[in-house]
Amino acid sequence: MQWESIADFFAMGGYGLYVWGSYIVTALCVVFEILDLKKNR
Repeated sequence: MQWESIADFFAMGGYGLYVWGSYIVTALCVVFEILDLKKNR
């Protein structure tokens, strides 16, 4: 799949909110898990 612009890449054919939202939620969960492990150690 090719995109015409960077905006098209981030829009992901109309699914960008779900795609990038999923990445953000996953990254936040990983960060909070690491912080929680360090806190409890």
